[in-house]
Amino acid sequence: MNLRQIILLLFVVLPGLGTSALSGYYLLPEWAALDAAYQRYRQVIESPSSTQKDLLIAQTAQDIHRINCFAEGVGLLFGAVIFSIGIQGMCTLPQKKS
Repeated sequence: MNLRQIILLLFVVLPGLGTSALSGYYLLPEWAALDAAYQRYRQVIESPSSTQKDLLIAQTAQDIHRINCFAEGVGLLFGAVIFSIGIQGMCTLPQKKS
């Protein structure tokens, strides 16, 4: 492994992989929380005794989780793009002729 490959691996490939893994790690529980908040929102909508305040609280709770899922998903995609650029850079490096 030459110096250019090591630099690409350390400064592009591994950070991209780490960013994707970390964002994915935080995305999965947030997705479950979004699903639960959405189910609660649907229950409040279908309940005849719910007030406008209850509806607003349930909608705000599910919107918070929706925004968090969006942010984590963007982080996951951003990390995957960086990872892909690093792998592509390693593959297109000129080979050393022995």
